[in-house]
Amino acid sequence: MLTLPPAVQELKSALNRLPGIGPRSAERIALHLVQSKQDAVDQLIRSVKEAKDKVSLCETCGGLTETQPCPLCSNSQRQQECICVVVKPTDILTLEKSQAFKGQYHVLGGQISPMNGVGPEDLRIDALEHRIRENPVEEVILALGSDVEGDATSYYLAKRLGALDVKITRIAQGLPAGSELDYADELTLGKAMQGRAALPND
Repeated sequence: MLTLPPAVQELKSALNRLPGIGPRSAERIALHLVQSKQDAVDQLIRSVKEAKDKVSLCETCGGLTETQPCPLCSNSQRQQECICVVVKPTDILTLEKSQAFKGQYHVLGGQISPMNGVGPEDLRIDALEHRIRENPVEEVILALGSDVEGDATSYYLAKRLGALDVKITRIAQGLPAGSELDYADELTLGKAMQGRAALPND
């Protein structure tokens, strides 16, 4: 039985580890690459390396950027009194596409998950508290998932941040139960942002 050459199998395995790429897609991409012209492959390699070398996390919000601070944090036209808290950097991109929010962002870097060994100390909560104390923040919007971990993290943050005299709200209607921001369309996110509700903090 004819099998893929070892180098192609290794490439397929590496591609299969990328999000959203299954075994069949990984094999098709691997076979396409090894049959492509050298210039095209070299350009892909340069692009991946350049992106990896240049892109880092914003020291303020935690979003993806090539400059410090990122363009959103350095934009004086953004609302400084409102911070939207998200789980990961790509959530900022998703919310920006909805055009429903014009304030600041803060990436937690995860959600509280005892089963996975993730506690509050593993998240960027201290940095969030520092931003609230140092800036005229009036509202913190929690744009976390509607799953168990998202609920637990939201209520933990509401209780912890409640002592800082800031309004805590959470995006509301339109998000399917158990879902993440990645899977919501722009219109749904816009309605969820508009329909946010206050969370109890006692």
